[in-house]
Amino acid sequence: MRKILLAAVLAAAALPARAQPMQSAWVQYGPNGVVEARAMAVGDACPAISIDGAERAMHVRAAGDATFPAVCSMPIPAGAKSVSIGEHALPVPVADPTRILVMGDTGCRIKGKELQACNDPRKWPFPEMAKEEAKLKPDLVIDVGDYLYRENACPAGFTGCIGTPHGDNWPTWDADFFAPATPLLAAAPWVMVRGNHEDCHRAGPGWLRMLGPLPYDPNAACIPHLAPYAVPTGAVNLVVMDDANAPDTSVADDMVAVYRSEIAALADAPSPSWLLMHRPIWGAVAGPLNVPVGGNRTLIAAIGTTGIPSPVALMLSGHIHSFEAMNYGAGDRVPPQIVAGFGGDKLEPTPWTLKGTIFQGDSGVAVKDGLSLPGFGFLLMRKTAHGWDIDVHNVRGKIERRCWFRAGRVGCRKPR
Repeated sequence: MRKILLAAVLAAAALPARAQPMQSAWVQYGPNGVVEARAMAVGDACPAISIDGAERAMHVRAAGDATFPAVCSMPIPAGAKSVSIGEHALPVPVADPTRILVMGDTGCRIKGKELQACNDPRKWPFPEMAKEEAKLKPDLVIDVGDYLYRENACPAGFTGCIGTPHGDNWPTWDADFFAPATPLLAAAPWVMVRGNHEDCHRAGPGWLRMLGPLPYDPNAACIPHLAPYAVPTGAVNLVVMDDANAPDTSVADDMVAVYRSEIAALADAPSPSWLLMHRPIWGAVAGPLNVPVGGNRTLIAAIGTTGIPSPVALMLSGHIHSFEAMNYGAGDRVPPQIVAGFGGDKLEPTPWTLKGTIFQGDSGVAVKDGLSLPGFGFLLMRKTAHGWDIDVHNVRGKIERRCWFRAGRVGCRKPR
């Protein structure tokens, strides 16, 4: 009997751990189309993952410490049909996504005197929007960055954020991103763009640990800049560029040559490519007398008058807390820009018009035509025979504008 019991114990020990708890789980793309399942463990033990019925233990990407639980990962092979952790099904990649959801700047702002009522869904709607976004059943989610905004403690006397955590730690990341994003994390794989709120002086260490595209090294210093990487997605090649350290209103001299080289290298990208970067190069905000002003001085200094290499057909960004779609002059050698930074953080004043935007720097680029919209929302891009239809949804999921991207241009109209 003892031999039988010993054999049973040894056999059980040889099997992967089953149904271990996790606090969050998702699927994300990395360089060259590598796809990983990731999970936040409870404590230090990673849960088992099942891929097409074969169960195995997830790898420890980052060991748990006093600030974060363990981060777990497992590559998902191409062609996988089912992925799950315990009873929790994870989304599998689609070879040629035809429904792409774009959103960003989702966190709740608590910094200095800039206070957002995180406990009021009318003031911080990301949790409700994530439910609406998931209902649309996207094949892919593109997050254009800025996940964590709760930088300071909620001040005494402000009831809108009582009890909220703050800082670059798991409780804050969970409150600002993972918990509200749960339905959308379960809906589709993600591409995670780094925002300026994820630079090394803010939430960069946590972002690199949990959401970064590279293997995590706990002994390495925070990486201030990541090289661009490609995510092939069927008919479109996505190029993810890290411009977290590209100041808008000043020139980072040490980064100009870096960005110049990275942008020039886009000439070798497959065509068509979409350039994903948090800060738009030529975006606009409402200036004095509502005159549109903008442009990123660091990136414009890097580009000069050379424009963007021709394989890039579209630029997708966030950073500006509104929706913008704009076309540039025919001779500017610049593809259309879409800004989708209206995912939950405090909104910014929206220019009445984008035409005539005054850009910083010396690039010679001018807005030919475009549209900006106030209010919170997100985009659903739907592939068609002629290009992409782009539905601009508001916080309740209602379509505010029907836009499109085809023949090298973006355009919009009110829904009929």
